[in-house]
Amino acid sequence: MKGLTIQEMYTLEESIAAELFADAVYPWEVLGNISSFIRKLGETLDPERFEQKGENIWIARSAKVAPTAFIGENVIIDEEAEVRHGAFIRGNAIVGKSAVVGNSTELKNVVLFNRVQVPHYNYVGDSILGYKAHMGAGSITSNVKSDKTLVVVHAEGEDISTGLKKFGAMLGDEVEVGCNSVLNPGTVIGRNSSIYPLSSVRGAVKPGHIFKKQDEIIEKR
Repeated sequence: MKGLTIQEMYTLEESIAAELFADAVYPWEVLGNISSFIRKLGETLDPERFEQKGENIWIARSAKVAPTAFIGENVIIDEEAEVRHGAFIRGNAIVGKSAVVGNSTELKNVVLFNRVQVPHYNYVGDSILGYKAHMGAGSITSNVKSDKTLVVVHAEGEDISTGLKKFGAMLGDEVEVGCNSVLNPGTVIGRNSSIYPLSSVRGAVKPGHIFKKQDEIIEKR
């Protein structure tokens, strides 16, 4: 399906992790490399701009991190980002410039591009969120199938095997996810698309579309 590749979904200049995607075609191909990439990149960061706070944790000096936030191992928080009270960054996470990670939001094995907002009660695991993507309050990525089988991306009559047991969602640039929506394992949302609140999304959504419900996805006008 057109619109699923890294080049079609993301503005790589809007992430400190651009090199992570260099040898991949589809964004989910890099999920297993996030941890090692963070450790490698962290060692190259300018100490005048980034402070190493713990084992493989680098936080930009201009970032705002609440003292009540939990920061696990293998984390980079870029400049002007905001990590609010009660945020739970379990580990293997890159938080982009001017991104917002809010109260009770949990991150695990993720890349948030610049200006992403996950501000209220979100779970984001094994996922990549593009430039200015926003997840409304209570919306989550479900990253493991109930039968624990490997995740397949369903897209316009084509099934793409990922070989992954854990795969949340790939959100393109400027995707808007409505409140209390669930993005099921293997969800891929093309750039500039919107998801209605209270949705259960499965498979791929084309760029520039509105997901109202599973059998009603319309093109934006």
